[in-house]
Amino acid sequence: MIGVIGGSGIYQVDGLEGAQWKRVESPFGEPSDELLFGKIEGHEVVFLPRHGRGHRISPTEVNYRANIDALKRAGVTRVVALSAVGSLREGLSPGTFVLVDQFIDRTFARQKSFFGKGMVAHVSVAHPVCKAVGDDLEAAAVGVGASVVRGGTYVVMEGPQFSTLAESNLYRSWGCDVVGMTNMPEAKLAREAELCYATLAMVTDYDCWHPSHDHVTVEDVVAVLGKNSETARKIVKRVIPALSSRIGPCPHKCDRALDNAIMTMESARDEAFARKLDAVAGRVLKSNRRDS
Repeated sequence: MIGVIGGSGIYQVDGLEGAQWKRVESPFGEPSDELLFGKIEGHEVVFLPRHGRGHRISPTEVNYRANIDALKRAGVTRVVALSAVGSLREGLSPGTFVLVDQFIDRTFARQKSFFGKGMVAHVSVAHPVCKAVGDDLEAAAVGVGASVVRGGTYVVMEGPQFSTLAESNLYRSWGCDVVGMTNMPEAKLAREAELCYATLAMVTDYDCWHPSHDHVTVEDVVAVLGKNSETARKIVKRVIPALSSRIGPCPHKCDRALDNAIMTMESARDEAFARKLDAVAGRVLKSNRRDS
């Protein structure tokens, strides 16, 4: 089952066979919207608009935990995350797609883990995206003639305001390539949920560091979003069959991220809290019970 998370400008997936919006309950609260179930060329797809249909939810207010939990409950195993970003590099012009492979998390007002008091776990996010999903996305983007760059660092700011000039220059000095507001903690939570996750970042503007303009406006962003969104939909339609053809365990062990990650001894775990994790961590929790 392939999951697609739509960012700014992408609130549905075109061409879905048997498309149906369904509500999926999560113990972590309300997801951004109902999930859109359907098929592309016979392959099952689940779509979730990150900001809700009509763009009702700001980046800070997105319930990232509920979104990832709902996708996992729906049977999703691989996630393509679409995200509008600003460019921090001259060579990454508006209209370019970037398959980012690293993140710097500068958010501070979001729930960043499914785990906590009563069930402590630590997963590795050294390599926070799935290379296998990235490979298929790159091939799909090239196949539709998109301008795509493989690799880059996405700095995630809290928002909802755009960067100050000082911040923009700071991010550039850190070696960041694009800036946005949404892929953290989303990528961390996807790893905790043992999902193969990759980001297709759509460049809509140069951030305010660029000499050709000294500030970013919604008008500028929306002007590029239309074309970007059309190309992104073509990429998604092309990548679904490739992702669906991948059978078996993830070669990069995304689907085994919780192996040895839970630190809390079984006798000390909060059972009520553990029940909330039945989708996210059910594989390892059930294994623990069998082994005990």
